[in-house]
Amino acid sequence: MINNRRLSVRPQPDLRGLMLAGPAIFLLGCLLIAPVIIVLAMSLTDYNLGSVNFGFIGLNNYQQLLDDSHATHALLNTFIYVLIVVPAAFITGLFLAIRIQAVCHLRRFYEIIFFLPTTSTFVSMALVWQYLLHGRIGPVNELLVQLGFQRIDFLTDPAYALPTLAVIGTWQLTGQTTVLFLAGLASLPDEIYQAASLDGAESGIDRFCKITFPMLGPTSLFVLVTTTVTAFQVFDSVAALTKGGPGGATETLLYRIYLEAYQFTNMGYACALSVVFLCLIAALSVLQIVTAEKKVHY
Repeated sequence: MINNRRLSVRPQPDLRGLMLAGPAIFLLGCLLIAPVIIVLAMSLTDYNLGSVNFGFIGLNNYQQLLDDSHATHALLNTFIYVLIVVPAAFITGLFLAIRIQAVCHLRRFYEIIFFLPTTSTFVSMALVWQYLLHGRIGPVNELLVQLGFQRIDFLTDPAYALPTLAVIGTWQLTGQTTVLFLAGLASLPDEIYQAASLDGAESGIDRFCKITFPMLGPTSLFVLVTTTVTAFQVFDSVAALTKGGPGGATETLLYRIYLEAYQFTNMGYACALSVVFLCLIAALSVLQIVTAEKKVHY
């Protein structure tokens, strides 16, 4: 009888783990999940910043988004910016990481130098970029004149403003991608290269194509996803250097959200843009992971 009673008693769940994780779960919900729910709810209203009364309007903000040429143009500018920055930062970071990996005695020095743009505050660096790219007194234009070219208004010409911001964005992200690729290169075992040398893979290009780059698959996937998300969140360079100009040529989706929320006080519509922005980043991240995971070697 005693044994049967013992067998019939169900073990009580151990709540100690949940109690220990409780504060972290609570903070995660307050800082991440709750704001997303609030933004989603506000996107269904006509709330204006500072207003006391607002009402439920359903999907009208999303319908307005489809008819808003400014939002469409900002989304197009964002895609163009991402298509320039992500491949450039990826390739530049991989190239620099391989070159730094080969220089053993100055490796730490180069790591610090190339990572400085990532740690620096861009608002302060914007003054430097404005001086460098100034159409009249900037050193870049002085160099162009010395080489026989005409001066270029990099930040005020609609044809050059967005590509110029993309170059600056590449400069910002190159340090981050370089450090990540250096970490990936450090994890590659030397035995593979020794075995490849015995098999006749002596040239650097051959070793890179057949060993280094395939083995960097997980690192490359991580760099690609994080760089894409960061590039889509471009705001500081636009706000500090061009303010969306000239003529909206550099207005990105995140800067458009800022204008709608804090310049035009149309918070409900800005929340709708934020929901679309969040869904877009999530969809692109999942698409990158699904399509690239099949080619990643773990």
